[in-house]
Amino acid sequence: MRYATALLKYVKETGGGETVCKEAETLVKALENVPEFARAVGSVDVLPDRKKEVLVRSALGGSISPEMDRFVMLLMRNSRIALLPDMLRNFITMYYGSIGKRKVHLTLSRPATDEEMDRFARLVKAKTGDEPLFEVEIKPSLIGGFVLDLEDTILDASVQRQLQKIREQFIERNRRIV
Repeated sequence: MRYATALLKYVKETGGGETVCKEAETLVKALENVPEFARAVGSVDVLPDRKKEVLVRSALGGSISPEMDRFVMLLMRNSRIALLPDMLRNFITMYYGSIGKRKVHLTLSRPATDEEMDRFARLVKAKTGDEPLFEVEIKPSLIGGFVLDLEDTILDASVQRQLQKIREQFIERNRRIV
């Protein structure tokens, strides 16, 4: 948290918050989706710091903001680069919170209408006070309904979950009979 807080304060001073946040999101996805990249960047003895910097720059498409570059160099200098994914996730959450927004993962069984998205936005705004930034995933296996993930709260109103609950209740009742 300390490093993420420091990065947030730094980007507020420089005005590069939006750019750094987009870079942080890109890096987090790359670190999550490419285990070899995460291992190479996070390990102490696999690669020298200069090569790690080149890898991070490559993951961001070849260019990096001065703020992110300085942050990554600080982590390498202090031997904290292995914690980069967690620090970036914390920074992203804190940055969006500082501008009154919140990332929300919404899983649906089918694409939502504009009216439905407005209702989801009102629900999130009422619960958190923040404007939602939706990441929508379509997952037909939900059968119907939705799953709303607000970082620390999950609202699962899917048909798949309801059927699972009925199944668990059925199994429990039959266990008592036998």
